[in-house]
Order: sequence, then structure tokens, then C-alpha cells
Amino acid sequence: MFTRNREQAETVEWGGGTSDRLLVEKDNMGFAVCHTIVKQGTASKLEYRNHLEACYCISGSGSVVEKDGTVHEITPGTIYVLDEHDPHELRGGETEDMHLVSIFNPPITGDEKHTLSEDGYSSY
Repeated sequence: MFTRNREQAETVEWGGGTSDRLLVEKDNMGFAVCHTIVKQGTASKLEYRNHLEACYCISGSGSVVEKDGTVHEITPGTIYVLDEHDPHELRGGETEDMHLVSIFNPPITGDEKHTLSEDGYSSY
């Protein structure tokens, strides 16, 4: 058994916010857990080609947009699931940051970073 808090976790700037890597591959749990903050007013095109991801909103608001343009509003108590390595655009709220608990399977190593661009989806 072990414990870890956000202050002890590696924090990664990923372009549209931060990700505190609470549980990563080296912890040998078979999945990863992050506290992700999506900065207000940001829009980031993302794709996880090697991981499935589920994100549970714990505070703030924002949206996730499918490649076909379908918009899903995200508020506290909402989970969104990228179960097919879905390309998506993650948007922070208009007036507030969005806080998510992000779970990755298989686990991320913890040092991955996105390279955001206007013309494509950043992936790892």
C-alpha cells in the first residue's frame, strides 16, 4: 500500500492546462490516474493512439468535441469515455477551469507531453 498527493506527483504542462500524474506505469497498477486541469478559454485537439481514457469532472465546466463536431458539455459529475482512441477537442469553460480525474489504460509513463497545433490532433 502507498499514498501520494498532488504535491508529490509529477506535474506536466500539456498545452491547455496541467496534469498531475498521481499514478503511472512504474506503480504497476495496470492503469494511470491524473488530476487534469483544463484552463478556461482553451481548446486543445488531442488523440491517444496507445491508450484508452476516461475523464470524470470534479469541478468547473467545459466541453469535449468529437471529430464530427458533436459537442458534449462537461460539468461536475459527468464522465466522458474515449473508448476507441477517439480524436477530440477538449475545451475549458468560458469563465472557469475544468478539473478532471483522468484514467488511462494501459498506463502512461508520466512524462508524455502534447505538441498542440492548429492543423491536427496531438497524440501519444
